[in-house]
This record gives sequence, C-alpha cells and structure tokens, in this order.
Amino acid sequence: MNIHNASLTISAVNPKQYPDTHFPDIAFAGRSNVGKSSFINKLLNRKSLARTSSKPGKTATINFYNIDDTINFVDLPGYGYAQVSKEEKAKWGKMIETYLHTRETLKITALLVDARHKPTQEDAVMADWIRERHGYLLIFVTKCDKIAKTKLNDHLDEIYYSLNLTDDDIMIPFSAETGMGVDDAWEAICEICEVEK
Repeated sequence: MNIHNASLTISAVNPKQYPDTHFPDIAFAGRSNVGKSSFINKLLNRKSLARTSSKPGKTATINFYNIDDTINFVDLPGYGYAQVSKEEKAKWGKMIETYLHTRETLKITALLVDARHKPTQEDAVMADWIRERHGYLLIFVTKCDKIAKTKLNDHLDEIYYSLNLTDDDIMIPFSAETGMGVDDAWEAICEICEVEK
C-alpha cells in the first residue's frame, strides 16, 4: 500500500474521545508484548509512529492512527500482563470492551499471537469474541523470524488447532524484522475494509 500520511490522531480512554471519522477502523488485539506496535510500524513503513517498548503493558490507551483519511488503525491495550494490578487490568478490560461493543465504524478486529507460544486462554476468549462479532477470525502470527524455518509450520499448526480455525478464517504469518507477511496483511486489510490497495 502506498501511504502518504499516517499519524496518531488520539490516545483515547473513553468513547467521547474516539475520532469522529466516517472511514473504517481495523483494531489490533493481543497479549502484552505480542508486537502490535512493531506490526503497525512495519505496515506503515514508519520506525516509531506506534511507540514500542520491551516492557510489556506499556499501551494503556486506545491509540487511533489515521491512514490517508482512508482507514483507522486502532491499537488496543495488550491483555494478560501479570505485573499489572487487578484494578488496572479491569480498567483496560472495560476500555477494550467498550470500544469493541460501541464503535460503529469497526470493520474487523484482528488478533495478534506470538509464533513462539501456544495461544493462551485469554487469546481463545478474544478469538471467540471476534468470531461472534465479525463472523470469522483474522489472525496475524507475529515474530515468525524467531522460529527456525523448519519448525515454523509446526508452530502455525498448533495455533491453527488451538484456536479452532476453519477455512472461513484468515491466518497470516508475519515478521516486523524481515517483512514477511506485509503484502498479505495489506491485501487482507484492503479487501476487508473495501479500500484500494
């Protein structure tokens, strides 16, 4: 995708702060440290538009990125980070839930999972919710460069079966390091959001 302008519109904590845009949102959900910010930066060919951190639990707001007044990328707070207080987790959970249930321009919620780890119970819950909301699952499997090429298919199979994927679902292996999956990701996003690539 040929991107001219990509910018952080707002970091929101409640619906009043969501941008009033008519074009579709694609939201990215996943565990803390799954690589959502690196994923967004790689897709947009920007080094640090989405803030990355080696410390999990850094994204505590819903970050809206305007892509050429055509699509909003929406970076949701990561879930499942053990060292965050229960109150903080509950607050983030509520924030995510409110967005997912009330945002009318939400076209698809993509689930990001780490290629190195079997999906968690929280991943499975999120996958079920996405299916219920959208009818199918769009999954990006991040950090594929961290797996030996000979073993990658085994890891992808484990994710496929753990989350009960079917032919209706879309799973795309991805690496922010090597660029694996960038074209496939844009292909899927443009088709789902009905915009020209």
